[in-house]
Amino acid sequence: MCAFDAATNRIILTGRTFPLRRMSSSTDPAILTALRQQMVASQLRARGVRDERVLTVMARVPRHEFAPAPCRDQAYEDHPLLIREGQTISQPYIVALMLEALALSPADRILEVGTGSGYVTALLAELAAQVFSVERHAVLADPARDVLARLGYSNVKVIVGDGTQGFAECAPYDAIIVSAAAPEVPSALLAQLAEGGRMIIPVGAPDSQQLQLIRMENGQPRTTLRELCRFVPLISGPP
Repeated sequence: MCAFDAATNRIILTGRTFPLRRMSSSTDPAILTALRQQMVASQLRARGVRDERVLTVMARVPRHEFAPAPCRDQAYEDHPLLIREGQTISQPYIVALMLEALALSPADRILEVGTGSGYVTALLAELAAQVFSVERHAVLADPARDVLARLGYSNVKVIVGDGTQGFAECAPYDAIIVSAAAPEVPSALLAQLAEGGRMIIPVGAPDSQQLQLIRMENGQPRTTLRELCRFVPLISGPP
């Protein structure tokens, strides 16, 4: 059984729940495909996610491949999964919402802050041309690289570094996605956002966070407040 913190890396919802049959130890591809399709139908479409490209890749990318062995039977359930260094694989619904908000195109260059397991990195690699992903923990970056390579993703570069500083070497980016909460939007990330680019980032204190969608228009960031959420903190400074 894999423990997880229900208060992190998920959207705050009230009322409805969306049960999903737990994955067995089976590796039958047909069963795994059916579980992903059920996840998309019950957790994403049912909650209003409409971007067909996002729904398609989330029905295709094998989330279980990125989950630690003790958590693998929960890979398609409606909650985050705990990985090393106190980090998580985010709840599928919040991942879908963030990807949908970015309105990605196949030609986009993406900066991801917080590689974690590499699951969202794989989704981004399916949706965009190039993905540059920054992870402060080498113990997470190394296995993420291995899984991404094994699954055939060649348009991804994983960098160990301080995510609050982005990756200026390959800026600017058409979109930036941040998978940890900052007390305020890091100025270095804004500086690496292309004209017309979009950034989605959770902002706020540990007990009060909200997704912000930022668009760069005429050299100025325009912010739209989105859903309330709970994420692990974005840590600054050398890894």
